[in-house]
Amino acid sequence: MDIRLMRYFLAIAQEGNLTKAANRLHISQPSLSKQMKELEEELGRTLFMRGNRNITLTDDGMYFRKRAQEIVDLTDKLLVDLDMEDMDVAGDIHIGCAETTEMDCLAAIMKEMKEEYPQVMFHIHSGNAVDIQERIEKGLYDMGLFVGLPKSTRLEMYPLHESIEWGVVMRKDDLLACRPYITKEDLKGKPLIVSEQALINGELGEWVENKEQVCATYNLFFNAGFMVSRGMGYALTIEGIYGAHENLVFVPLEPSFRLPLFLGWKKYQAFSKASLKFIELVKRCHEN
Repeated sequence: MDIRLMRYFLAIAQEGNLTKAANRLHISQPSLSKQMKELEEELGRTLFMRGNRNITLTDDGMYFRKRAQEIVDLTDKLLVDLDMEDMDVAGDIHIGCAETTEMDCLAAIMKEMKEEYPQVMFHIHSGNAVDIQERIEKGLYDMGLFVGLPKSTRLEMYPLHESIEWGVVMRKDDLLACRPYITKEDLKGKPLIVSEQALINGELGEWVENKEQVCATYNLFFNAGFMVSRGMGYALTIEGIYGAHENLVFVPLEPSFRLPLFLGWKKYQAFSKASLKFIELVKRCHEN
């Protein structure tokens, strides 16, 4: 399938109008319409629902849009990497990052690298481990920062020295907020707001009495903080990521529960010079 047709399709999906998409692409509207019909025939699927003025995507169209965007992004990344191959250390580095204070250490390494190689551009994509792992395996991210060890044999994992402590985030006016630590007994019968990933992986099994105790889940903590602020429940999360919510406090678990941190990338991956240099700096930082 011609990558050009995917770009045309994505333009129509973004504009929601065939004429606007044709103007944006600098081709005629009849030509664009004809090529999209040929694309649908090639796929054997109806991608568009055509109205009088606007165009909407069918279920097949929405699925194709997601996959087409991934292919176009990967192609663009490949072309940029090839353009930079004959240059000194330069180009884009895409890093998927879990929410963790270890990001501060990576930011220091990024700053050091930018000072030496100003033509390097970092792109940070926040997400949970499942999303980051999927996009690394598809080649959309060069590497990712993980809390805990992902259940994947397709990633090469480099252990960082640090580990992250789990605890409970609650309102500062809560009766448990003055405790030095929180036990399983303290959480008995309490409504819990839990990381969806940790719940699925069973990482918090001993701290969640039953599924009925979970009143909400989250994949990134920031929005969960508002639920805690409103008194919906107690959030089980890692230290250091609730700082934007001034009325909340973090209390560690007892017995202590910590997870190691890893920088991971796809096994046997062909790295750009920039990505190789960044990994070298990360290893140097953590081996000293």
